[in-house]
Amino acid sequence: MLDMQGFQEPAPRKCAASGSRAGEHCSAASLHWRIPSRQAAVLLVLGVTWPGVNGSVAQTLIQSSLPTMPVRLIHTDQAVLDLGEPKQDLPCMVTPIKPVLDFDMKFHAGYNVTVPLRELAVARNELTVIFRVRAEDGHDEPSYFQQQWQVPPLDEDAKGDVRLQGNFASGEGRFHVDWLMRDHDDRFCSDYWDFKAFLTPADRQMRLALAPATVQAEESETFQPEPPIASSAPAAGPGSDLKILIHVAALHTSSSVFQPADTQTLASTLRAIAREPAFRRFSLVAFDLHNLRVIYRQDYADHIDFPALGEALKLLSPGTVNVNALGRGHTETEFLTELIRQEMLTERKPDALIFLGPKFGLEKDISREALAEFGEPRYPVFYISYSLSPQASVWTDAISHTVRFFKGFEYTVSHPRDLWFAITQVLSRIDARQASQRAKR
Repeated sequence: MLDMQGFQEPAPRKCAASGSRAGEHCSAASLHWRIPSRQAAVLLVLGVTWPGVNGSVAQTLIQSSLPTMPVRLIHTDQAVLDLGEPKQDLPCMVTPIKPVLDFDMKFHAGYNVTVPLRELAVARNELTVIFRVRAEDGHDEPSYFQQQWQVPPLDEDAKGDVRLQGNFASGEGRFHVDWLMRDHDDRFCSDYWDFKAFLTPADRQMRLALAPATVQAEESETFQPEPPIASSAPAAGPGSDLKILIHVAALHTSSSVFQPADTQTLASTLRAIAREPAFRRFSLVAFDLHNLRVIYRQDYADHIDFPALGEALKLLSPGTVNVNALGRGHTETEFLTELIRQEMLTERKPDALIFLGPKFGLEKDISREALAEFGEPRYPVFYISYSLSPQASVWTDAISHTVRFFKGFEYTVSHPRDLWFAITQVLSRIDARQASQRAKR
């Protein structure tokens, strides 16, 4: 069997939900074909519908044509969703995806659906998925999602299956899903299920990004702008200016290639920090130790410019080495030393300095003599290092040694709970440092 993953639809086209199928939305999707190798060439060419790139798995939220009106579907779709009994006119197998809390502090749930290829061997066939999610408290209208795939040409005796996947985000609560898929001939497959998403008792203090009983479409762009957050600090008050030095590197220490999962972890971690209302302004420096270069720099602003950071990360050349830097005889330790020197000796001082990224082994650490030249910072220093396995990150790297020299604090993040704890500790220690400084005045 041949596995081919990563086909993605173009960006969603927003259309009003109405009684016409022209009002359907297309969104990012994951498509996984299991086919005999003799058909690989056919399925590699999917026309203009899916560029061959890896993308996020998402659903598009269907919106009513009027804000005060409920969503209206075509009658047959509405009838199937209301039926509540599974249909198999179009043979398929639906497997719900259990909700999982991610670093963006949202639960992510969804479905996998498998359809035999022989059922799709029809000219100009297409598959449309529509489903609604309703919170059991029943206070709000259900949320409707929709997705559409164009099916490539297939032989009538095609063997194997196609597997589709869709995801959405939710807050805490109990939810019910009514789900259908139909093809071009109006054959239906439908299914219905319940799911619940709750923090564990040990995590009850965590603040999630979505309110209870809320669902939303999965974000189609990793670095889309973050909505503004009202700062909890006074306009001229202390305690909210952050400088963040981001080490852009793969989570797997054996890899020099920055993977989509690495990008997602970085963006989600930054969003969790940016959503904290106690932080007022952000200065960012993203650097690449492997290539000895600064990738992106943002001066102090009241928000993190996620689109600009995302564009800068697209320019990374995975698996390459900066030949110019090597020609100048620079080492990774020298590069890191000079970067920290520049950022710590700037005239404008932050209220906290945060190093962010996975650990990275260097041939030698920054010398204590070099660090002593920077002077003692008048602000706390932190290192939030994320790792796939906390057991694999017990060792200290050059940034760990630097943070310890400045009597800073290090937190290893492997789960959302770890990130929430780290941010809470950062806030607490900033407050404690500022209270101590005020007491000395």
